[in-house]
Amino acid sequence: MRNLSTGCHVGGGSLVFPLHDHPNPEEKARDGQTRPLQGGPKAIGAMMALESYVSNCGLEHSLMELVKTRASQINACAFCLHMHTADARKAGEREDRLYLLSAWRESKLYSQREKAALAWTEALTRLSEGHPTDEDYEAARLCFSEEELVQLTFLIGAINVWNRLNVGFGYSHPVEAELIEA
Repeated sequence: MRNLSTGCHVGGGSLVFPLHDHPNPEEKARDGQTRPLQGGPKAIGAMMALESYVSNCGLEHSLMELVKTRASQINACAFCLHMHTADARKAGEREDRLYLLSAWRESKLYSQREKAALAWTEALTRLSEGHPTDEDYEAARLCFSEEELVQLTFLIGAINVWNRLNVGFGYSHPVEAELIEA
């Protein structure tokens, strides 16, 4: 686990967003890139408050990690993919469910509730491709209370912001030194 003084976005005990130096000195963010803590400390504070709410909202941890991982797949955020798949594994998530996540519609490994959450995740993450369908909304409403659906929507919004920060500021996932040399 990274030190809180050098990271941001607590998820499952991990930190998503390096605030000062990249966690892997061999793989730095873009040269001269703005660091969000220095460039927008109030914004990061607001995101941390949202993250704290989402992390403690009562949704199942396994569901939250699947949602975070799926949104990160769609957004091609290597940093968040690395973190959330590791967090999911630490919490007992099965490897086959992580491997098949991008094909969840075709798999019998996910519950109806998980599928509804993943459909809602995809619909809200891919807004540029079209708005969520009535079917996506109704599937989510069948599986989630009104309060849970709001919590899920904030979770999806939060991971999309973290993805955009990490991708936009050029952060990549940490790599063990021995893998870099291989």
